[in-house]
Amino acid sequence: MEETKVGVIVKFFAKPSVAAIELTDGSIKVGDTIHIHGHSTDFQQQIDSMQIEHASVTVAEKGASIGIKVKERVREHDVVYLVNQ
Repeated sequence: MEETKVGVIVKFFAKPSVAAIELTDGSIKVGDTIHIHGHSTDFQQQIDSMQIEHASVTVAEKGASIGIKVKERVREHDVVYLVNQ
């Protein structure tokens, strides 16, 4: 499958297992599948929900900082790709 870079991980919160993502190259929406890849990170997951400033949103555009629940640990500077289906 083809992938498009959309952003980068800027922070990881272990207890709620939430990643803060800076969208640098594109937009994403709830229901999209993303691939997070880094030095020791490599997994895909579907976005079930996301927030901007603690408010739930369904779409986030380039330049936004979002938070999403992640199923695995991620690290700062991991790259976030949108999986094009």
